[in-house]
Amino acid sequence: QVQLVESGGGSVQTGGSLRLSCAASGYLESRVCMGWFRQAPGKEREGVAIIWIGGSGSSQYYADSVKGRFTISHDKVKNTVYLKMNSLRPEDTAMYYCAAAYAGGWYCPGIGDGRVYEYNNWGQGTQVTVSS
Repeated sequence: QVQLVESGGGSVQTGGSLRLSCAASGYLESRVCMGWFRQAPGKEREGVAIIWIGGSGSSQYYADSVKGRFTISHDKVKNTVYLKMNSLRPEDTAMYYCAAAYAGGWYCPGIGDGRVYEYNNWGQGTQVTVSS
């Protein structure tokens, strides 16, 4: 069982920045996909940024809508995943959730493929609001 606790959400104006944090505790597999998903009112939950974490390193995956603006990273010592969000836009407004899943292979699903359901560990979410 993995516990995920998010923090760092808030309200900013267009063009502003925020950094979300996701602290993981409990048992984690040696290879794991951890990522950030978001859900706006009336919309489906979507993958935003995901990181594959294994003994040999990590790989990052981003939704096209956030490439070049968002950066996902992992602090191995703190067992925490971060999402740095720059150049925020009103369309980034949503509840942001951290999630984790065992990485069966060398790739993490969840962005643009409808496979959000494969993530079985979720945090409580943190709200991000971007005003114009």
